[in-house]
Amino acid sequence: MSVMQDKANAIDAPVAKKVEHIHEIHGDKRTDNYYWMKLSDDQKNAETPDEQTKEVIGYLEAENDYTQKAMAHLTGFEEKLYQEIKGRIKETDMSVPYKQNGYFYITRYEEGKEYPIHSRKKGNLEADEEIMLNVNELAEGHEFFSIGGRSVSPDNKILAFGEDNLSRRIYTLKFMNLETGEMLTDEIPATSGSAVWANDNKTVFYSVKDPVSLRSYKIFKHKLGTPATSDQEVFHEADETFSAFVYKSKSRDYIIVGSYATVSQEYRVLDANTPNAAFEIFTPRVRGLEYSISHYGDRWYVKTNKDNAKNFKLMTTPVGQTRQSNWVDEIPHRADVLLEGVEIFKDFVVLSERIDGITKLRVMSESKGLDRYIDFGEDASLMYTSTNPEFDTDILRIGYTSLTTPNSTFDFNMVSQEKELLKQQEVIGDFSASDYRSERIKVKARDGAEVPVSIVYHKDTKIDGTAPCLLYGYGSYGNSLDPYFSSVRLSLLDRGFVYAIAHIRGGEEMGRHWYEDGKLKNKMNTFNDFVDCGRYLVANNYSDDDNIFAMGGSAGGLLMGAVINQAPDLWKGAVAQVPFVDVVTTMLDETIPLTTGEYDEWGNPNEKEYYDVMMAYSPIDNIEAKDYPALLVTTGYFDSQVQYWEPAKWVAKLRELKTDNNPLLFKTNMGAGHGGASGRFERFKEIATEYAFICDLANKVDQDLD
Repeated sequence: MSVMQDKANAIDAPVAKKVEHIHEIHGDKRTDNYYWMKLSDDQKNAETPDEQTKEVIGYLEAENDYTQKAMAHLTGFEEKLYQEIKGRIKETDMSVPYKQNGYFYITRYEEGKEYPIHSRKKGNLEADEEIMLNVNELAEGHEFFSIGGRSVSPDNKILAFGEDNLSRRIYTLKFMNLETGEMLTDEIPATSGSAVWANDNKTVFYSVKDPVSLRSYKIFKHKLGTPATSDQEVFHEADETFSAFVYKSKSRDYIIVGSYATVSQEYRVLDANTPNAAFEIFTPRVRGLEYSISHYGDRWYVKTNKDNAKNFKLMTTPVGQTRQSNWVDEIPHRADVLLEGVEIFKDFVVLSERIDGITKLRVMSESKGLDRYIDFGEDASLMYTSTNPEFDTDILRIGYTSLTTPNSTFDFNMVSQEKELLKQQEVIGDFSASDYRSERIKVKARDGAEVPVSIVYHKDTKIDGTAPCLLYGYGSYGNSLDPYFSSVRLSLLDRGFVYAIAHIRGGEEMGRHWYEDGKLKNKMNTFNDFVDCGRYLVANNYSDDDNIFAMGGSAGGLLMGAVINQAPDLWKGAVAQVPFVDVVTTMLDETIPLTTGEYDEWGNPNEKEYYDVMMAYSPIDNIEAKDYPALLVTTGYFDSQVQYWEPAKWVAKLRELKTDNNPLLFKTNMGAGHGGASGRFERFKEIATEYAFICDLANKVDQDLD
């Protein structure tokens, strides 16, 4: 029994009141005794809280107080972890500058400051620094503060940027005169955070969010110097399963409005020199047709799944002839290669490909007779294109990292194949990559699928069944988890933990089929894969059978809820960050962001076949009177993606039904949303809490604390 377990059992845990609420659909009734915890945005933001709001806040604060008391003995250890994590990071630091339109752009940090300073230098790096935004000054007086997309006008005189001080990912667009440093009077509320400039230097396009669902659904045009109330709507995405966005082509010739749904996309294009003209549709949406577009010269490049190209292919079409009947193959579909991205240059095309789960960069040039992969000689790694705003260049900026290699930025000469290391993430202290070992294994799941697992540990950690292990997973939306370096993770590795990433179905690591085999009616594969990976790690001595832990956030929090229901005896403990755990109720509520636009991911529970599938795994609906592992649950009161009441209700029901004495702790950040705290270092306090929780259960708390 851990000290935390003793502490938690010695004090009374909060008991949420029960108010019966019945959900009924398809002839099925579900009792939801904690439905009263749901608050509207108006209630959360009201200056004078009503009685329901007071009750909800009172419950959340009681849970916070309980967590604080249960972990009080770990206060010194948490602080040590925080200082340790923070101490590895170079406080005075600077990004690798990139050049665009005559200026070098830089993001830098100063010692002791939580937020970045964005600046630029004209012409060369020896020029005087022009500070554009000192976010530390802007954030003063705000518990949460975030800057959205920054974009500079084509004449380099005006900066547009978004501000969010509530953590709802709703931004107010603002504009600054970069020559004088003065703010313009133009302010545009309720946007997605970025503005796209037309070439006249006075017109911008932006997207706004639905005030209820927070879906980006309208595109407006604004002229500097005019009130936002007079802005012209240029596009309205009426289909609630799609979201709208706007961006500028790398060529800077086109403004592009996109509509995105899980299995369909559609684009409209406008000459950036004629902002008052009408957008023209690229090719009409067709359910199941996915595509993205890039422009250069007289052609459009189209990455698409057209013609059943499940892993995507690259096609081209002439400017002015963009309907899909005109598209022709440039790079054909390959069953064993997932085409993830395309970067266009004057003489080169660079493909981001995923082969057997690993990202590779392929450089091609018809004029120079080139077709080669960039090689770093390490399998379990992540390679990616970085900031490449210029067309007429032989230099490709790339990023590279692995489980043991800190994130590194290179300039790669696409002709000579020479790599120039511009910067490697500096890990302060006595870090040496040679002190750590990484592996990539395949685990055969119960249905025969081979699931990749990336593993890292300290060289002194024995792989003999005595080490504690933390298994991390996500497995949704086709988002792939890559084997990247984390200086934060060293705090576990140096204490003898094995850290593993399960590349489970629902992600896209092994190709498009990997995603499709872990969504909709196949969703149970996601959870089965994770459990089978955990059991494999125990059976093959990567983990002590009584010290394996699980962690995941958001849809990965759904994963946590499902796997502790399915295999509660496997896990010593789990950390569920902002977990999506009330799947059925949320997917039946069309006022919530994670609903109509998500039907192609989870299914529509208004249809009985999908309702039954969701009910089979929805964490809150499958809680039983049985023993559960120790659990730490985190959320943000202003979370716009997974509303706080999902984990709050889940925790309350677990407390009511679970039969064990293991700690169940629930912590709400009352000033943050889905991404947690906004400061550069503040978020590490949350990680220190999570690591302290796990270390206490694994008996890995340092004993040399004052």
